[in-house]
Amino acid sequence: MTTQRQRVAIITGAGSAHGIGFAAARLLGADGSRVVITSTTDRIFERVAELRAAGIRAEGVVADLTDQAGVDAVVACASDAFGGVDILVNNAGMTSMSGWYASGAIDGLSLDHWHASLDRNLTTSFLMIRAVVGLMQAAGYGRIVNVSSVSGPVAAYPGDVAYHAAKAGIVGLTRSAAIDTAAAGVTVNAVAPGWIDTASASARERVMGAATPVGRSGTADEVAYVIAFLAGEGASYITGQLITVDGANSISEERGR
Repeated sequence: MTTQRQRVAIITGAGSAHGIGFAAARLLGADGSRVVITSTTDRIFERVAELRAAGIRAEGVVADLTDQAGVDAVVACASDAFGGVDILVNNAGMTSMSGWYASGAIDGLSLDHWHASLDRNLTTSFLMIRAVVGLMQAAGYGRIVNVSSVSGPVAAYPGDVAYHAAKAGIVGLTRSAAIDTAAAGVTVNAVAPGWIDTASASARERVMGAATPVGRSGTADEVAYVIAFLAGEGASYITGQLITVDGANSISEERGR
């Protein structure tokens, strides 16, 4: 790691004031990193203003990360404003926009829906990693943290097969990239949030959170702390791993009591 500048972190999908991406940006910024945050809408500049008000050096980019041009714009912002990229947090992505009981099940899923979900939940991470990994390898230092989900790698719910496939794919991407970059001082890990009470959480999701062994949904900050740990200096010998943040829900054997 260079000693000429503070660490520089890119956090994608940070437009929501109550989401995991912005929570990670706040935490990394408070720890001294300079941050570049992204969203698909202009609300990212509201988040930038909040970070700056907290004394964090921050820039924002409106970008479609399924498009190479959007990815390039984000990396260029980090390089031009702060001199490079040390940390990448791939948080961009979302569940199906058509709802919990949408026809996203295997017997009703259109090919367009399949491709769109994989693009926004998996391809975005691939493109961002590919764009920064050369810079990290040349510097001999890098931390990449991919936000997967419990849904896909370890569990599933009805009606969104493409989302589950994409989030499971992130784990495979994480492990493969970790092997490819380990010798260059770059670590690649993933976190798998369970039921997290963000602004986009539905009433049903909050009910599911209340049914976990812990008895509540998690918070964006609780996921962000795990991201910050994996992005930190002390996690240099952890790579290719998936850390589940779900209040023990995925390992609970007794249900419906």
